Amino acid sequence: MALAAPALRRYLLLLAQEHLEFRLPEITSLLSLYGGQFCGEQEIRVNSPFWILNIPSEEMARGLMKRTVCAKSIFELWGHGGSAGELYASLKNYPTDKMLPYLQSDSTYKVHIHTFNKTLTQAQKIKKIDALEFLPFKGKVNLKNPEHIFWILEDYGMNPNDVPEEPIHLYFGRWIADGQRELIESYSVKKRHFIGNTSMDACLSFIMANHGRVKPNDIVYDPFVGTGGLLISSAHFGAYVCGTDIDYNTIHGLGKASRKNQKWRGPDENIRANLRQYGLEKYYLDALVADSSRPIWRKGMLFDAIITDPPYGIREAPRRMGSQKETVKSVERSAENHFFVSSSYHLSDIFFDLLKFGAEYLVMGGRLVYWLPIYRPEYTEEIIPRHPCLKLISNCEQMLSSHTSRRLITMEKVKEFKDQDEKSYLLDGQYMPYRGHNSFREKYFSGVTKRIAKEEKDNQK
Repeated sequence: MALAAPALRRYLLLLAQEHLEFRLPEITSLLSLYGGQFCGEQEIRVNSPFWILNIPSEEMARGLMKRTVCAKSIFELWGHGGSAGELYASLKNYPTDKMLPYLQSDSTYKVHIHTFNKTLTQAQKIKKIDALEFLPFKGKVNLKNPEHIFWILEDYGMNPNDVPEEPIHLYFGRWIADGQRELIESYSVKKRHFIGNTSMDACLSFIMANHGRVKPNDIVYDPFVGTGGLLISSAHFGAYVCGTDIDYNTIHGLGKASRKNQKWRGPDENIRANLRQYGLEKYYLDALVADSSRPIWRKGMLFDAIITDPPYGIREAPRRMGSQKETVKSVERSAENHFFVSSSYHLSDIFFDLLKFGAEYLVMGGRLVYWLPIYRPEYTEEIIPRHPCLKLISNCEQMLSSHTSRRLITMEKVKEFKDQDEKSYLLDGQYMPYRGHNSFREKYFSGVTKRIAKEEKDNQK
């Protein structure tokens, strides 16, 4: 006899209005990490700050909020409606036995009002709270340190230029937990010990770790590690981290500084120092000087997640190690007499090598999360790189300019890597937007040049 599935409970998720495309994949990934699945009670309005979810338990809801940076808070939903009358009717239908544990005479509580796209006066807030007198509150009000907090949440739509008199939807629920939005400030790049020109924004770093379903004791790898910003977010969630980069100076924290008013990097500016700054040094395995196009690892499934930001060629052309037989671009000298010969590394080759590496070295169910630069006039979903061992999970866009963007691609390993997958080349059509040395760089700056010319022309009028 099959066991009955646990009854789902309704929760209201209050989301931050930032990185809108990234929110649904983050919440879906985290729910799956905790053994659940995304189940909305109604069709999700992707851009709305309010989502009603069906989640098996309060424990899972709390687990979700211990990880998410896209959501602000979660509530046990007691009632909702398109008007005050509908909300009150919904509350009266909510089972009393589920309310009573939080309304006892020996408990304390307060009611908080949250509005989206409208500001209420204090008098208006008090009037709305008083209208809930039909609820069987028996405890004492405590505004400073209550045992239970109840929220009235009102949605006044998405258009700040056309705010309705009355909310288009209202919700009432018991506050469960807040998300991890404070990590964005505490891990801000502005406060970080060791940074580079392309250090990843803290919020996006945590989103990437959540898309990758990073969990404690995982091994997470970044093949384009740079200053290690993506390692920090994974280490925060308890994963052991490592990376490689072709740039000797960056790995060893040598050379010119990226900070304003600082010419050279200090003696303790390196990736290890960054993790030490946040009390995460115990999760740091190592960072090696290596070429991502020539894997240095032994064969086998080694990594639980690969989270990376490959070079796009905007600040400088991507490069890999070459040889005297190849067309040599340059011979560069690093600190302490380290020399290497570099040759051009086409974007198409970067992504092919990355997917092949992920297919070979990820554990089954492990995830590859990376940024893909896009020239928007040429974008179609067909150009997203594919591999037979990897399943596309999500594809989220972040605008860079009117004509360029980058897409956060999340893939999951669903098939074991075999010898026949060694040469699983992509179709030529998928490569076309990346063919030619630094093509994205040329298209990026062609758009910038056109915009500057247009602005100068407009100023002359």
